[in-house]
Amino acid sequence: MQLDKIVRFHKAVGDTTRMRIIAVLKRGPLHGQAIAHKLGLKPPTITHHITKLRESGIIYPIRDGNSIYFYLDEPHLERLSKSILQLGEESVHPSAQVNPEEKLKLVKNFFSPDGKLLQLPAKEKKRVVVLAYMIQHLEKHRVYEEQEINGYIQRYHSDYATIRREWITHQFLYRDNNKYQLNPEEMWPASF
Repeated sequence: MQLDKIVRFHKAVGDTTRMRIIAVLKRGPLHGQAIAHKLGLKPPTITHHITKLRESGIIYPIRDGNSIYFYLDEPHLERLSKSILQLGEESVHPSAQVNPEEKLKLVKNFFSPDGKLLQLPAKEKKRVVVLAYMIQHLEKHRVYEEQEINGYIQRYHSDYATIRREWITHQFLYRDNNKYQLNPEEMWPASF
């Protein structure tokens, strides 16, 4: 699971009112007015917290006439709550089985002599190795601005948005408010 989803989930449930809403919805779906009444809060307060819970995918709405009922997505909630235990687990990604000689051959095949990426490999196993090769010179623990990351990527390829997205998807890089930082190598599917 992507790190930003895990963080968003924990931010959403890291509030007493939201935890109380989850507890109330565990007994069954309710509309906003009923939730406000049960918790002794004003409807605008409930609306704010419901929005945060919806954004993280913990609850979902279903309209019934003029009312919107909120349902707890228990399977999704369970997956998200267990996801933190999966951080740092040993990678079973196919790229983990690529030996150093194969990695060098991939670099030779997908990069020009001047270091430019010719194309991103279609196969994920190869793509992850290429992504690991390109990211290896970023500094650990440093927080980068988006423009800095884009400039770094442009040394290799003009489509910085795709490369940046791939790094985030494959857990090489973490993004928060257009700030980027390397994830620990233990989270990477491959290293170079």
